[in-house]
Amino acid sequence: MKDSFDLQEYVTLGVEHIMADVLRATLKDPKESAFMLKFAAAAKSASKKRMRAKEEGQHIPPFMIASITSECNLHCAGCYSRCNHATVDEVPHDQLSADEWSRIFNEAEDIGMSFIVLLGGEPMLRRDVIDVAASHKNIMFPIFTNGTFIGEHYFSLFDKHRNLIPILSIEGDKERTDMRRGEGVFDMLTQNMAALKRSGLIFGASITVTTENIHEVTDATYLRSLYAQGCKAVFFVEYVPVSDGSIDLAPQDEERDYLKKSVSSLRTKIPDMVFISFPGDEKSSGGCIAAGRGFFHINSHGDAEPCPMSPYSDINVKDHSLIDALNSPLFEELRNNNILLEDHAGGCVLYEKKNQVEAILG
Repeated sequence: MKDSFDLQEYVTLGVEHIMADVLRATLKDPKESAFMLKFAAAAKSASKKRMRAKEEGQHIPPFMIASITSECNLHCAGCYSRCNHATVDEVPHDQLSADEWSRIFNEAEDIGMSFIVLLGGEPMLRRDVIDVAASHKNIMFPIFTNGTFIGEHYFSLFDKHRNLIPILSIEGDKERTDMRRGEGVFDMLTQNMAALKRSGLIFGASITVTTENIHEVTDATYLRSLYAQGCKAVFFVEYVPVSDGSIDLAPQDEERDYLKKSVSSLRTKIPDMVFISFPGDEKSSGGCIAAGRGFFHINSHGDAEPCPMSPYSDINVKDHSLIDALNSPLFEELRNNNILLEDHAGGCVLYEKKNQVEAILG
């Protein structure tokens, strides 16, 4: 990595590029475009806050990931969250309340965060928290959902509050989706996409990329079919192995290069769609951007973690600020001892180096 590399500038420019892509993709929808123009101004103001903080020696990432519930109704094959025991069938008693999440969202806005990704479990089960998120107009909330709980209440909420963007999880065709997520899920997703399109609502899709489906899900014909159903954004998420038996599913360097080239090509072939790859080109970003370098994760109990794939924490935001979390000993050690910059086989460096992370925590 070059000494002159500036991660803050890299991530900020990346956010601005995403905003430009989203705005272009919504120009045919006046209501959506009006919101995006206002949000673009808010995002620029947030960027200035982060730059001022940087001048004072405090790095603020533009993104945060919030798992607002541990409950989920599905048992998807190879789910990292269930493997880590972060997702369960019943509601735990010690989850953060809607009021506590509201405080966190307020603090995130105050320090210059523009995007908060809502995860679960299944986030649509926390209607109270999503109602709270709707009121934070200067933050965009992509909601990664399995799509089985989207009903009339949510259609109305998404229409009134355009900062809430449902991102429906899909694995490719009907066979692959139902094989991983359960019989009937693909048909439900298709029905909800049609309803969202009829309502004129913007939505996206999240696709877990494996060595088995990478060619199918990056095919322009398949993605144009999603666009025809109303999908405006696609998140390609590299599969992280949750057991030794699933390592072969994780994209390696060859697949990553293919994915990077495919995403670049798709942005030209289908300019009305937004394509985002996670973790994307880590080499370009100077290594993994977890642990506050580009984002960090708060789980449903309030623990601040490097990322959802690395469920380790030494601080809880029930009792501490987001700034405290960013400056926690664990995050500082991960950022300063080069673990995030190390080479790894695929998927997630922190998952592969989990023994080192555990050693830091003692």
